[in-house]
Amino acid sequence: MYNRRIFMLGATATAAALGLAACGGEGAGSGGPDTDAAPSDQTVGVAMPTQTYERWVADGNNIKKGLEDKGFKVDMQYAEDDIPTQQQQIDQMVNSGVSVLLIASIDGASLSSQLDAAAAANIPVIAYDRLLTDSENVDFYVTFDNYKVGVNQANALMFGLGLLDEKFEAADDAPKGPLNVELFAGSLDDNNAHLFWQGAIDTLQPYFDDGTLVVLSEQTDIEQAATQRWEQETAQKRMENLLTTHYNGGEELAGVLSPADPLSRGIINALQNAGLGPTLEEGLPVVTGQDAEIASIKLIADGVQSSTIFKDTRTLADQAILSAESILKGEEPEANDTETYDNGVKVVPSYLLPIQMVLENNYQEIMVDSGYYTPEQVESGQL
Repeated sequence: MYNRRIFMLGATATAAALGLAACGGEGAGSGGPDTDAAPSDQTVGVAMPTQTYERWVADGNNIKKGLEDKGFKVDMQYAEDDIPTQQQQIDQMVNSGVSVLLIASIDGASLSSQLDAAAAANIPVIAYDRLLTDSENVDFYVTFDNYKVGVNQANALMFGLGLLDEKFEAADDAPKGPLNVELFAGSLDDNNAHLFWQGAIDTLQPYFDDGTLVVLSEQTDIEQAATQRWEQETAQKRMENLLTTHYNGGEELAGVLSPADPLSRGIINALQNAGLGPTLEEGLPVVTGQDAEIASIKLIADGVQSSTIFKDTRTLADQAILSAESILKGEEPEANDTETYDNGVKVVPSYLLPIQMVLENNYQEIMVDSGYYTPEQVESGQL
């Protein structure tokens, strides 16, 4: 059972590890930046994983604009999902003397030497959305409640299957099952993928146990379900293989747990190409998602993709900027979680933001009425 600790990391943190390294004299950024310097004299180094994923472009744009609006200089680099490139980019930022580092890692365990160098240069480090692991030199973490993302994805799957009603309680007219479902996970080198998976599996497990849900392929371990680098094409190929191998004799696939929208679209492509669908109303299996990408919001509006999880990158960027400002002033950033995110060496103080489940019956309110997307963007499926 999930106990509000990261299940995949085994180290137990000491009480001292809860302190902010930049302010406590140990770990990353020991001594801290020049707290008397004006924003215009300080540069924030921002390391982003890739521009091929819509949400990271939005994150980068929001962070850069927010920091520059406050007068800071910004050195922002995208590594296009290449670990050595990200390592080199962060090395360059450290060597150039940035005031603070904001890192959305490709592989959270691959930057130990860069974090050591940042600590030696007294540069504080904020992990952005993806936890930096196996290092004491991480000062703060801003993210969403990623375990809850998985819970919501599982609930969205069961709502789409008719097992839960609109209040997400057991439906009176729920199908008895067994209902065949397949499971997809994200990239194993992304700590969030493990949290999404655990939240979903904890929620679905009772339905597996009583036989209501069945994974016909028996691929129920995260290693079997993982999708390296969150690639759409990889997810599509795996779905095609699952259909060919396990659903070639009239077996019915009811739903697919997908942890992210690019994977969802690849899965949907495979399902539609196999003659399932083309819409939910016409028999397409229920497919979940995450990140509320515009192409998937159109699919939800069109009755194709069943759901997604909206993580408002505007609020994440705002919180990251507030945290960076606090550190640059020599203050501790506000944390609302000091227990969950054990990175293998220490518990990293964190700020967790809320998430929203997006369905066909609420996408207008959440995604359009809020101003995140325009009606024209939803209609076209493009920004």
